Amino acid sequence: MQVLKYGDYEAMSAFTANEIALAIIEKQNITLCFASGHTPVLTCELLVEKLLNENIDTSQITFLGLDEWVGLPPDNEGSCHYFFQNKLIKPLNLKPSQYFLFNGTATDLSTECLKMDQRIKDANGIDIMLVGLGMNGHIGFNEPGVSSKLMSHVIDLEEITKSVGVKYFKGEVNLSQGITVGLGHLMNTKKVYLQANGLKKAEVIQETIEGPITESFPASIMQLHKCGFIIIDNEAGSLLKA
Repeated sequence: MQVLKYGDYEAMSAFTANEIALAIIEKQNITLCFASGHTPVLTCELLVEKLLNENIDTSQITFLGLDEWVGLPPDNEGSCHYFFQNKLIKPLNLKPSQYFLFNGTATDLSTECLKMDQRIKDANGIDIMLVGLGMNGHIGFNEPGVSSKLMSHVIDLEEITKSVGVKYFKGEVNLSQGITVGLGHLMNTKKVYLQANGLKKAEVIQETIEGPITESFPASIMQLHKCGFIIIDNEAGSLLKA
C-alpha cells in the first residue's frame, strides 16, 4: 500500500484519471471496476475527457460497476446504474457487451452476484478498481464485520450508510440493502485506487492507514494490498502521523 497526498480534490482526481488513462493505453482490453458517488465523479469526468480528446481506443475495455442499492430502478438518478451510464458508458459509447452493472431490482439477487463473479472470472480478474471510503470504513457496500474473503454478495446496510446515502436522492427512498463486489475481489485486483477527500474523511483515513487491520473496519484491508494506492487531499490526510 502506498499513500499519495495532493493539495486538493482536483489535483488528486487529475492524477487518478491520468493513471487510469495510461493503463488503458498500455492494455486495451483492460477490466475496470469503479465506484459511483461524489468522490470519484471528477476522476470519471476527467478520464472521459482525456480518452475522447486524445482518441484513446476504448472499444476493448470491460467496465464493471462496483455496487448498487437494492430495490432502486436503474433510471433513478441516485442509483449507481444511472451514474455509470451517464458518467462513463454513454460518453464513451461502450457496447452492452463491454459492461456489467448490478440490477438492484432483480428478483434473484444471488444470480446477479454469480453473474458478476463470472464476468470477473471471464476477464481473468480486475485490472484496476477505483473505490471510495465510507464513514464507517466500508468499501462499496462491504460493511463492518463482512468477511474479507467474500466475493459478490448482498448485505444489510448500517444506519450511517443509509443516512449518508440519502444525499444522492431527490425524494424519499427506502435504503436497506446493497449488492456489491466483495473484498475478496478487491484483494485479487491487480491495482486498487482508494480515494478520499475533505476534513470529514480525516478520521476514517487515519483509521484506514494507521489503525489495526480488522474486519470491523473493512478499509483497513488496504494495508495488505501489494498494489494498493490511497489517494487523498491534504484535508483528508490532516490527522496522519507521517
